[in-house]
Amino acid sequence: MRPVNCLIGGLSIGIAAVLAGAERISMPVALAIISGMLITAAANTINDYFDIDIDRINRPDRPLPAGELSPKTARCMAIFLFGCGVFFSIFINFYAILVTLLSTVLLIAYSAYLKRMLLWGNISVSLMTAIAFLYGALAAGRWQDGVIPAVFAFFFHLGREILKDLEDRIGDASADAQTFPLRFGLMPTLTLITAIYLVLISLTVVPFVIGHYGRAYLLTVLLGVDVVLLVVLAILWRKKDIANLSSLSNVLKADMLVGLIAIYLG
Repeated sequence: MRPVNCLIGGLSIGIAAVLAGAERISMPVALAIISGMLITAAANTINDYFDIDIDRINRPDRPLPAGELSPKTARCMAIFLFGCGVFFSIFINFYAILVTLLSTVLLIAYSAYLKRMLLWGNISVSLMTAIAFLYGALAAGRWQDGVIPAVFAFFFHLGREILKDLEDRIGDASADAQTFPLRFGLMPTLTLITAIYLVLISLTVVPFVIGHYGRAYLLTVLLGVDVVLLVVLAILWRKKDIANLSSLSNVLKADMLVGLIAIYLG
């Protein structure tokens, strides 16, 4: 289920609710956090179910390729978690139900089909991380306040997902996956990741310039996010081995928390 990913998803929803004016964790916000974490856990589980052959090469230590869990158990577990996530959204509002149902369909489609299609898989999972912010703001009654962090989350995850494709290209090739690195090669992939993160860095100053977020946000995002992204890009261009790519991916995952803090301080 990858608890760290679930935690980040829950924090994203909670922070979005605070940005939307929630002064405390109300019942709708709490239910949104719980359902969002459950759906994230389900998404991770169903992804490993469909990727078992690829993970035998790229991630042999994971429960399914390691034989610690049967595919049938993982499939049932994913269905149960998705169902629970949708169930809790029933007590929020009608639009929350639509969000969880559409998210469930998209996440299953991603794992089963879209992940192996050129860029569509990357866009799908990045879109889902962005929706987490809209979902939290929706639970607080003002979905518009989730738009800015949703845009940031989309670009941040899009770059990281393509980086992960670069890391996983050996296993993906064995499954005939049509990822960007396999289709176009190393240098175009590095160029695309760089372009995405440069766009993101440019966008991070916009909320301060228009007066939407304050100086605490600007200082945190500049030093804690933008500088880290630039360092990651510099290292990425110098060292391209798989071990280094994995380390950079983990750095980006940790930096998501700094980004959440910056938005919270905004």
